Amino acid sequence: MAAIHFMDGEKGGVGKSLFARVMVQYCIDNKLSYELVEADQSNPDVGAFYPDNHKTAVFSESERKAYDADEIFNLALTTSVIVNLPAQVYPAVTDWIERNQILELTGKNKVKIYKWFVCSGGYDSVQLFMQSLERFENKIKHIFVRNYGLCDDWKHVDGRKNLQELIKAYKVAVINFPKFSYRERDILDANQINFSAARDYGELGVLGKQRLHNFLKKASDEIDQAKIWNLPAASITSPTEKVDDANVNGKVATKK
Repeated sequence: MAAIHFMDGEKGGVGKSLFARVMVQYCIDNKLSYELVEADQSNPDVGAFYPDNHKTAVFSESERKAYDADEIFNLALTTSVIVNLPAQVYPAVTDWIERNQILELTGKNKVKIYKWFVCSGGYDSVQLFMQSLERFENKIKHIFVRNYGLCDDWKHVDGRKNLQELIKAYKVAVINFPKFSYRERDILDANQINFSAARDYGELGVLGKQRLHNFLKKASDEIDQAKIWNLPAASITSPTEKVDDANVNGKVATKK
């Protein structure tokens, strides 16, 4: 499916990069065609987990770098593109979309754009989501990702009438991103082990691998709930029954 999947959140520290890595694993487990683009130059912490299987791009309002992100659209003509966005990039991304009339071109070329907006539950985080939603309305499909790793009580967000009205008006899918245990995350981050390789990583131990499995299963189920990806019939199995497309070195293979 030709599409651009922006892993967004605008603010730093909302869990966007972790969610992007989970999305990559979701594609691997479900044998979905994808390309990974690391757009965070200052902290390329998603591309670092897939050193041999990602491309880079920069969103910039500088005229000299204005065309750097064009490769994202070119890739999306034939496959789904997962783009890990840096923090505070909303103006540059919006400029790229509007200056190049991306929304008009996506319609002509049957390319869909999705924003998986990771939210921490904080006021600023929610406001930025609402800003993006109101700016693009139904032209870009938004998915509101509630990060339970940073906020385990969303009553204050659910009680915001203006937010709920926007979610209803634009038919926004709302999913819950589960908490990933600190121990396992620290081990994987320290060694830059991606999730495919982590399933056989001895340092995690039996219980650590089980916690990892539970986390990925819950996250995968939530992504399913958004009903964005068209899953092949063969992928309707539990993650433990799926064959990883990663080798022993943790290098991810992209299915075309």
